[in-house]
Amino acid sequence: MTKTRPFLIAISTAALVFLTTNAGVAHGAERGSVKATINGAHITIDYGRPVLRGRDMLAQLKPGQVWRIGADSPTTLESDKDLDFGGTVVPKGKHILLAKLVEPGKWALVFSSKSVFQYEASAKIAEVPLTFEEANDSDEMVTLKLTDQGGSGVLEIAWGKMRLTASFKPA
Repeated sequence: MTKTRPFLIAISTAALVFLTTNAGVAHGAERGSVKATINGAHITIDYGRPVLRGRDMLAQLKPGQVWRIGADSPTTLESDKDLDFGGTVVPKGKHILLAKLVEPGKWALVFSSKSVFQYEASAKIAEVPLTFEEANDSDEMVTLKLTDQGGSGVLEIAWGKMRLTASFKPA
C-alpha cells in the first residue's frame, strides 16, 4: 500500500498537468499571435486558427451576425495607445475582436467587451468597416496579419478566399 500511494500521486499529478496545459486547445485549433509596433503603439493580437477542411464556415452567417474570428478562446487585440480607424477611436487596452457580416460582401470589425457567445449591443466598444476582397488563393487556416505602412497600420484577416482589411493609426 505504501508503494502504491506515491505511484498514484505521481500519475494523478501528471494527468492534472496534461489536462490543464491542454485546456485552451479543446478543439485542437492552433493559437496564433501577431505583434507590431506602429508609430510607437505596441499592438498584439492573439487568436485561434481553425482549419476549413473543405467547409465554407462563413457561408453559415446571416447578415447582422457576428463571427468570433478564430476558434476556442476569444480573439483579442491589445494596444498601449488609442487606435484611430478612420475617425473611430478604439481606446487602449485589451479588447475582443469580432467580425460582423453587415450584408453579403460587406463586413465590420467589432471591438467588444464580451465574446461572441455573450455578445450583445451594449458590449460593443467600437465598430469599423472592413474592406472585403476575394483572393485567388485560399488560406486553409485563419490568418491575421499586422503591418506597418508608413506609420499607419493594416490589419488583415484571411480565411479561405476571403480577405478583410482595416487601416488604422495611433490616435
